[in-house]
Amino acid sequence: MASSTVTSSVSLLRLSHLPLESNCKISPRRSNVSTFPGYGTSRTARRLRAESAESERQLRSGNADGPSPSTSFLSVLCPLLRLFSGGDPSVDRNEILEVATSSLSTLVRFPWGSRSVLGMEKNQEATISGPPMRLQIFEFEACPFCRRVREAMTELDLSVEIYPCPKGSARHRAMVRELGGKEQFPFMIDPNTGVSMYESGDIVKYLFDKYGKGRTPSSGLLESTLVTGWMPTILRAGRGMTLWKKAKQDPPPEKLELFSYENNPYARIVREALCELELPYILQNVGEGSPRQRLLMDISGSKEVPFIVDLNTGARIGDYKKILSYLFQTYAAAASISP
Repeated sequence: MASSTVTSSVSLLRLSHLPLESNCKISPRRSNVSTFPGYGTSRTARRLRAESAESERQLRSGNADGPSPSTSFLSVLCPLLRLFSGGDPSVDRNEILEVATSSLSTLVRFPWGSRSVLGMEKNQEATISGPPMRLQIFEFEACPFCRRVREAMTELDLSVEIYPCPKGSARHRAMVRELGGKEQFPFMIDPNTGVSMYESGDIVKYLFDKYGKGRTPSSGLLESTLVTGWMPTILRAGRGMTLWKKAKQDPPPEKLELFSYENNPYARIVREALCELELPYILQNVGEGSPRQRLLMDISGSKEVPFIVDLNTGARIGDYKKILSYLFQTYAAAASISP
């Protein structure tokens, strides 16, 4: 298994320079967001960050001048991923396969997105802190650069609003074009500072600069996306990439609330479904050491994730299979939400 993972990682490194299709396509217009100083002084680290940033730009560059021979590796990969994913995400799934592929995804991205670096110190009372207003993140679950930002948010123990932008998005992609000027992901808005920003590396550095209390991203978090960032996307066969054709067009009145941390295999499966349904939600990050674990314990009686709260129906559910069933039944176009 180890040698297979290494071989796959090398292949992904070669493929990562191919441009992404319309999932991350941008216009040639330049972003007006300034960048932040890099972290670390290693020449190798600087080179990897530069290559990662360049790959991110290429993956989102699209084909503004018409199709090219490389008109994206994903234009071929996406249909294959949908084929192997079993099609309709609402139907019964092979539980063993689901858990195995999500657990492998966790393994290849470990330790990033698993713990809070702002967790409580010894003999210090746990307190939940964060910016006064929640940050807003526009992203989609299968995107490796969005994953990088979600991993950073777990480390920083941030509570944020997530606006899923799957391919075929009925609402949120249009919002990104209107707010930022181009369709590129991830896209962050910080209402506390008035900053809006593209480019995952810049977002991660901004988050640590503003909310990291002097800390820097975990070693390898920024650089590793080139090598293993695509692995969960492929292992999960593109789950969390495309809008479910039966999803309701209008969002519910209240955002759902999900207790999760990025690298949890069961929470990943639930986030994929939320993306495929294009359901906006409040993400409560509860990585190892997070003071929010106490809040989760008070609400659910357990520290286990995922746990979802839906104020629209009063539902509170902790088992990932039950959450999936609930989401696809409640938020299908033909379903009606009970008061």
